[in-house]
Amino acid sequence: MEDLFKIYKIDYAEAEKIQGTANEPHQHQFEELIIGIQGMIEHFIDFKSEVYESPFVCFVTRGKIHRVVPLVKDGECDFWVIRFRSEFIPETTFNLYGYYHDNANLQFPEERCFKRINQICEMMSEEMKQETPELSIVRELLTTLFTMIESERKKVSPENGNLYRNQDITFKNFLSILEENFRRPEGVNYYAEKLFMSARNLNSITQHVLNQSVSEIIETRKLIEAKNLLISTNKTVSEIGFDIGYADKAYFTSVFKKKSGQTPTEFRDEMQRLIS
Repeated sequence: MEDLFKIYKIDYAEAEKIQGTANEPHQHQFEELIIGIQGMIEHFIDFKSEVYESPFVCFVTRGKIHRVVPLVKDGECDFWVIRFRSEFIPETTFNLYGYYHDNANLQFPEERCFKRINQICEMMSEEMKQETPELSIVRELLTTLFTMIESERKKVSPENGNLYRNQDITFKNFLSILEENFRRPEGVNYYAEKLFMSARNLNSITQHVLNQSVSEIIETRKLIEAKNLLISTNKTVSEIGFDIGYADKAYFTSVFKKKSGQTPTEFRDEMQRLIS
């Protein structure tokens, strides 16, 4: 997907079309949010397949292997599908990995909150139909949408229950500390000490949750911020690298290209073409 953001509907006809095609498990290089208004969904993710009735929300983080089969119920099927690149809402997206890494599918009660979620989707869809969509409006609406979903998730699965294991709580604490300190040139030991544990144990937890080392996650967060700054500011590559803890421009450029496949300048040029 080349666009920063895309939203569309799956209806009865599209559901039947998908059911009649070869639909193998696959990966996306973008984030995907599926919101079920009517109908059901068979979702294979996290190496298991389950069926959920609407209303529901499924969040698929970039790189996860999954397969979606929309199902008709009582003659109805109505889904919103929202796809966006992580740099579109970088601060929100990174934290989503902690919330949904092992709980991608959420069923909701048919209450006022879900009706408002549907209304926000309608507003985003209408904005994207404009000749020149205002992406800043869409970005704010999407952030609000995730805030509402997270609020409802806490009601459905309160964090003081047994759903979250100790290592999941530690991982969230790590993300919180990382959010406050990722611009500093700190390594694994700094975060392990903040969590009163060894670097080895912290690495074990991050490997379990995201299949990444602590160092990789730190670099990923820095990269998200770098992309955000490349899109939203006129700062030089050197200035951006310095802002996120890289004193050496060449090293920053090397890390950026290794993780994103592009140099910072190439990424900025591509984003300017997409946004303009």
